[in-house]
Amino acid sequence: MTEETGRARDDDAYRIAVSSDDGGPATVFEHLWTPYRMAYIRGEGKPTGEHDCPFCVIPTMSDEDGLIVARGTTVFAVLNLYPYNAGHLMLVPYRHVPDYTDLTIEEVAELGAFTQAAMRTIRAVSGAHGFNIGMNQGHIAGAGIADHLHQHAVPRWGGDTNFMPVVGLTRVLPQVLRETRALLAEAWIDASVTPVGEA
Repeated sequence: MTEETGRARDDDAYRIAVSSDDGGPATVFEHLWTPYRMAYIRGEGKPTGEHDCPFCVIPTMSDEDGLIVARGTTVFAVLNLYPYNAGHLMLVPYRHVPDYTDLTIEEVAELGAFTQAAMRTIRAVSGAHGFNIGMNQGHIAGAGIADHLHQHAVPRWGGDTNFMPVVGLTRVLPQVLRETRALLAEAWIDASVTPVGEA
């Protein structure tokens, strides 16, 4: 048996046939098993109400301790404690509501304005090439904290997805969160003003 043949047999030992893969789009993907995420999937340690909801607790903290970048009347911007990329912000209504349809007209307007300000701020501070903007509505859609609506603003750069997060299960963040918060908070004021011609 050659070394190459032995390696092929070892690889096959870790493959599990999935019936829906037969000819479907999943046939091109390998499976990376991440059993450590099972606690997250089962909901262990997740908030059970407003009393322990991080999005209800954070506004009671100082901006520095809560990683708050900006506070509005109905919405605040906070750094994600577990960011996908450096500068990953969440735009969050103060009210503890689960669904986008639960927001008032004022909350929807301020959430939109904060999203624009977040994009302008991150571009000014770090030169982001693009963004993933969105929210997961409900546990089944992937919301980590489904009972308190929050929108993600994730900055993206060419080449930001490489082997480290994909294979190494490691995110490389070039700056500590407190430093990122300070830079974004300082730049937020200028970015929250609507540029001429966009009114």
